[in-house]
Amino acid sequence: MSQPPSFDGLPEFLAAARRLSVSKAALDLNRTPGSISQALQRLEQRLGLPLFHRTTRRMSLTEAGQALLETVGPAAQAIASGLEDAAQSAQAPSGTLRLIVERLALPHVIEPVLPVFRQAWPNLNVEITVSNRHEHFVTEGYDAGILIGSYIAQDMIAVRLCQPYRWAVFGSPAYFRAHGKPQQTRDLIQHQCIRFRRPEKGDIYRWEFLENGSTVRVDPVGAITVNDGELMRSLAVKGAGLIYSSTFHTSRELAAGTLEPALLDCSPGSDGLFLYFSKTARHQPKLRAFIQVCNRVLEL
Repeated sequence: MSQPPSFDGLPEFLAAARRLSVSKAALDLNRTPGSISQALQRLEQRLGLPLFHRTTRRMSLTEAGQALLETVGPAAQAIASGLEDAAQSAQAPSGTLRLIVERLALPHVIEPVLPVFRQAWPNLNVEITVSNRHEHFVTEGYDAGILIGSYIAQDMIAVRLCQPYRWAVFGSPAYFRAHGKPQQTRDLIQHQCIRFRRPEKGDIYRWEFLENGSTVRVDPVGAITVNDGELMRSLAVKGAGLIYSSTFHTSRELAAGTLEPALLDCSPGSDGLFLYFSKTARHQPKLRAFIQVCNRVLEL
């Protein structure tokens, strides 16, 4: 199919504007410098104005050329991305999908999703690493990870895998009967808190609240420190102290009535589990297939 006349000269213009050199534009487009110059001249004649300042040593954009580049450049990039998306979507998922996931995602995401995913794509292999240490996600060759949203680097693309949840203090009914429920964050100093040491950083996690419109961070005081969330919740169920967790992490205990929330009105906001990946990985057919199954199974 022939190229629309209105597009004549635009590929040559964009290449020359990017490189500010006819000879380099010719190399990029696998053309002769003469054909590039002729295409630029025809475009300038059609528009009725010069697009480049030319000397024997250098080339630069005129004001009109700069304006055209700012208008046409993003559109050309959008067209190129659209063509790439179309080409990628035509490819069937293949190879091995490598995921690094935090333990919390196992019962809530991996266990319900993986059997359906394998049934849909039986020729696709899956490798799952369970870890809370995601700082070397890219260099270790993972296609995607599953992590709490607030821990994900800002340059990653994130897809929500659960409904938003809230952070709060949780304790057993027996603990609250014996010691009462904290009504304000300053009441926490009167309670035994089970502290959580983050495995990925080694520090004690500070409890964060929103009180009177301001963020309040509390260094919990208590005789017990753990680095495992499941153990922390189990100890709280047994009345060993209060914990700082979320309505998602404690969903099973809340449903069973073995834990109750406190200071829920001081929750710093909603969070959730997210599948995250780099921008360069977003077009992988195997990753797109996994996202589609997650959306279907988790009813997002």
